[in-house]
Amino acid sequence: MYKKKPKVFITRRLPSKIETRMMELFDTTLNEKDVLLNESQLINVFRNYDIIVPSIADNISKTVIESATDKTKLIANFGAGIDHIDLKSAKNKQIIVTNTPGLLAEDTADLVLALMLALPRRIYEGSKIVAQGKWNGWSPTHMLGQRISGKRLGILGMGRIGQAIAKRAKVFGISIHYHNRKQLPAQMEEILEATYWKNLDDMVKRMDMVSINCPLTDKTKGIISNKILGLMMPNSYIINSSRSEIIDEIALVKLLKEKRIAGAGLDVFSAEKKSNTELLDLPNTILIPHMGSATVEGRIEMGEKVIINIKTFIDGHNPPNRII
Repeated sequence: MYKKKPKVFITRRLPSKIETRMMELFDTTLNEKDVLLNESQLINVFRNYDIIVPSIADNISKTVIESATDKTKLIANFGAGIDHIDLKSAKNKQIIVTNTPGLLAEDTADLVLALMLALPRRIYEGSKIVAQGKWNGWSPTHMLGQRISGKRLGILGMGRIGQAIAKRAKVFGISIHYHNRKQLPAQMEEILEATYWKNLDDMVKRMDMVSINCPLTDKTKGIISNKILGLMMPNSYIINSSRSEIIDEIALVKLLKEKRIAGAGLDVFSAEKKSNTELLDLPNTILIPHMGSATVEGRIEMGEKVIINIKTFIDGHNPPNRII
């Protein structure tokens, strides 16, 4: 398909092993400063490269895609999520889009489990007290949290990540409940020891912890609304490792302040690209910088999948992880 190496642009720095391999295989340009590109910079990229490798932080908008010349043929996304890419515009421009699915489940599930343990046991609060020199010694009633075993976990979205979370949580004696577009096969429910709830409202009001693991779509945007949050028990916790737009964040802040929800663990939130959010000031909230898949092994596997998608494409075949 290409007589010479295709021109590839990578919008963010990747593990050195992946960058080295891509520079060997393709005419690759790196974003040396590793700073998020603005719209005009992305437009320039789309006008000058055959293949673009964006990340979930890049806004690959209609304007950006429509600026592409005929030479731009592939958007090889580094990541599973594609809600940052205007797929309709890409299809209209006959640009193929691929992603890197199936690699995030184990690492993201580990992170969710860490938050599930840290919130009820107040680990982050305790660490801050020690670091700030405010700990005056042990006492029987100091920093009392909640027992983990025996609690009920409600999982919104029982795909690969949701199932990986369920497998981990049940080891701690947590009962597994879930709401999903479709009920899992009976055999899988038996393996996970999971109970299906057709109605999200009914599930949420009975859970000690709620974990959001569904993808962001038109149907899931804002699904954790003020109404849903208001149904949660005062001693319950909510964890989001999916997308910030799924939760009504204004309502969440209000309920956390009023202690109508015990706490929140958020790997995603509306002010991710900034550092100003009311959530930062709340003692019952743990905010982390979108670390769900942030392991050395996971990032390398994602990069390897990007390479496979590109190589397959330039060899004239259909990429294995083609979206459109």
